[in-house]
Amino acid sequence: MRNEILEYFRKANGNYVSGEQISRDLNVSRTAIWKHINILKSRGYIFESSTRKGYRLIYAPNLLTPLEIASVLHTETLGKKVVYFESTPSTNEEAKKIAREGAEEGTIVVAEEQTTGRGRLTRHFYSPFAKGIWFSVIFRPTFFPMEASKSTLLAAVGVCRGIRRLGLADAGIKWPNDILYHGKKLVGMLCEMSASMEKIDYIIMGIGINTGMKEKEFPEDFRGHATSFLNEGVNVSRRDLLAAVLAELEAEYKLAQTEGFGRVLDDWRKLSVTLGEEVCVIFGNDNYTGKAVDIDDDGCLLVDTGREVRRVMAGDVSIRPADAPIPQR
Repeated sequence: MRNEILEYFRKANGNYVSGEQISRDLNVSRTAIWKHINILKSRGYIFESSTRKGYRLIYAPNLLTPLEIASVLHTETLGKKVVYFESTPSTNEEAKKIAREGAEEGTIVVAEEQTTGRGRLTRHFYSPFAKGIWFSVIFRPTFFPMEASKSTLLAAVGVCRGIRRLGLADAGIKWPNDILYHGKKLVGMLCEMSASMEKIDYIIMGIGINTGMKEKEFPEDFRGHATSFLNEGVNVSRRDLLAAVLAELEAEYKLAQTEGFGRVLDDWRKLSVTLGEEVCVIFGNDNYTGKAVDIDDDGCLLVDTGREVRRVMAGDVSIRPADAPIPQR
């Protein structure tokens, strides 16, 4: 009921609504309304009251609390259960912990900041307080473990589509799952799994979306390579963006569960900014360049070096400017 009352005030757009009107429209007692308003006040919401006019909401905290997320969520499973932290070392670590304890599919772990956030290849992921969306999703899929590596491409498609819906229509995917905007990194992901030979226990999709950082706020070694919604001139609502991403992610996940990964991989191809480009591949001591021509049925990148087509299963793939030096092989 608290979510319904909060949504009622949101729809009033800052205007007063009487307790009697809320009671009638939501079929709840005025005493219950008063109690819910007091709870909302304790969680940072500010109301103004008038003996003649009723109440009006004048401030909602800019936090990704379970209440804020629930007020805009339109999914069947993802995000229905939210574990919230103001600060945590890593949402993925928290998600793995509760997944091992039996947390249900679709549970998300959200933090306002991560102190030791990680990306692919053990890289540090910068996650400052309320400047982005730092979250992890627990999945318990029915597809076989041999297909699990494709879930990282699935996540990229869902996140990219959600981002496009909220104002950055040119966002695209760099293999396998970085989201770029005009060549700069907007989103990083880290997918981790626990499985046996026959069955996946859980997949954790850790996702970090930069929303509120200006160029000068990024660490020095990130500048020129990373961006955010705000840095691109879009003042996005974090809760609306999270809701959009979860909706798109859920749709893509359902597709994989019911039809397999064929259409998911096609969706990835449509959003890719890697295919058709000259790339540099670094995997351990093996460095080479070539043209990214496709992904195969396993989601591996196919790179034509001019002498052969190489299959990239892992490693660091960067899109190479035309005048960039070719690395030593």
